[in-house]
Amino acid sequence: MSNPSPSSADTPPPHAQLVQMSTAYWVSRLVHVAAELGLADQLSAGALTADELASRTKTHAPTLYRVLRTLASLGLFTEDGSRRFSLTPLGEALKTGAPGSARATILTLCGEAFSAAWHQLLYSVRTGKTGFEKVYGKLPFAWLAEHPEEAALFGETMIGFHGAEPAAVASAYDFSGFSTVVDVGGGTGNLLTTILAKYPQPRGVLFDLPHVFAEAKALIQTRGLSDRVTVEAGDFFQTAPKGGDVYLLSHVIHDWSEEQCLTILGNCRRAMKPDSRLLLIEMVLPTGNTPHPGKLLDMMMLVGPGGQERTPEEYRTLLESAGFRMVRVIPTESAVGIVEAMIA
Repeated sequence: MSNPSPSSADTPPPHAQLVQMSTAYWVSRLVHVAAELGLADQLSAGALTADELASRTKTHAPTLYRVLRTLASLGLFTEDGSRRFSLTPLGEALKTGAPGSARATILTLCGEAFSAAWHQLLYSVRTGKTGFEKVYGKLPFAWLAEHPEEAALFGETMIGFHGAEPAAVASAYDFSGFSTVVDVGGGTGNLLTTILAKYPQPRGVLFDLPHVFAEAKALIQTRGLSDRVTVEAGDFFQTAPKGGDVYLLSHVIHDWSEEQCLTILGNCRRAMKPDSRLLLIEMVLPTGNTPHPGKLLDMMMLVGPGGQERTPEEYRTLLESAGFRMVRVIPTESAVGIVEAMIA
């Protein structure tokens, strides 16, 4: 009898895989508590016991020890013989301001607002409506505009969640021939400044709602691009800056309903020159059963803002409805693709 291959031997049986899927939220809740309590920040100066951490975080020491022990088993901390906990490289990434913005991302995506929306997934499946709006009576971006602290955290989350995408986009598409790059709904300007840092020729226009400007201007200044980026306030449901050579819509179209997407695209079309390019940076879905992170993100769009991720053909159909011609879909070295279009 032949021995089973290592891969088949290590694969749990189907029922165990399903149970693992069903308990995945246990891990996310634990990591969220670690982020909320700032445990990585507390341990940044050196090892501490559960009692010492409990005093600093105003928690119940015996219970906190159980949480720390579990997080250590997940690789965030290590425990020594004196029951003192230290950071691992994984735990280091949970510190405030660490590269990748993991803490902000965890606080946002596992926080009360978005968790409540996920609890309404069955409602969304039955109705096609967003769970976030059912809970809060408004869509996420309207809610964030009224909650400045959460909005700032969300801006940092977008930088962390989309990680290597800006550099991958800048490498996959040649921006050297453009004079003006307009980032519509560009948030804090992470994508735009990444592109301008790689290509010294173009100037940039960052266009978004006023509540993101403080973080945007700080990021632009930090990256030494204040003299090349103009920040303009506006609503892409009403207008878009005119005269750009290339227009970016990064993770914008996936947020909105079909009708709202056509409004945004229509405003961009009216602002564009006849030879301007439109670039949609999105997680373009593969067809069939191919795994892709965009398929789970599609569920976030369902329960959150009410939009959706799309396949190349679905983007072609949407763009044609808005008066565009899809030129191509350019893959990048990240999960996103670049959907390039021109005015038809």
